[in-house]
Amino acid sequence: MKEDLSRLPFDDLVRRVRACTICADVLPRGPRPVIQISESARILVVGQAPGRRVHETGLPFNDPSGDRLRQWMGITRDTFYDEQKLAILPMGFCYPGTGKSGDLPPRPECAPAWRNLLLDRLPHIGLTLVIGQYAHAWHLPGTGKSVTENVRRWRNYWPDLVPLPHPSPRNNGWLRKNPWFENEVVPGLQLLVNKMLDADGRSGIE
Repeated sequence: MKEDLSRLPFDDLVRRVRACTICADVLPRGPRPVIQISESARILVVGQAPGRRVHETGLPFNDPSGDRLRQWMGITRDTFYDEQKLAILPMGFCYPGTGKSGDLPPRPECAPAWRNLLLDRLPHIGLTLVIGQYAHAWHLPGTGKSVTENVRRWRNYWPDLVPLPHPSPRNNGWLRKNPWFENEVVPGLQLLVNKMLDADGRSGIE
């Protein structure tokens, strides 16, 4: 009989996730699930998959992409890594390796195995940041839109969800071509993040 993981205590479920090896035979550097989660978190950050540096340190968004994301959000590094405030659940929890034009896509086994189990344990999330094409595909199903189109339609999802481009330096060209994002979306995002963190008096705004 298959075990019902939804009945596990929260801490036990998180331990299972962090010990996951379902993709071990295809991961170039072995499994190391990198997540940040607490049942009290009010903001959820949904990325794609850890890069090599994140795999090595075990700290999500501990790279130039993370620096830019924190700048977009207008929060300090300490606030970003406070799991009581902010959960980080990428579409793939382990580093998938590198291809010809950057990191490979998140492993497809990860989200079906764990995603809904963890999302169901986050009752206080008031804001979800959805970053990049794989996160858009999961959290904005059926839109048939590109990342650019989804981000342009950000007001349609406001204030519960904000679709974002990936903050990677590889996207510098996209940001130059789409100045409206940093002129319009980022200021609104910062106000929304501030509101979420201030709701219980724990703001960490820069």
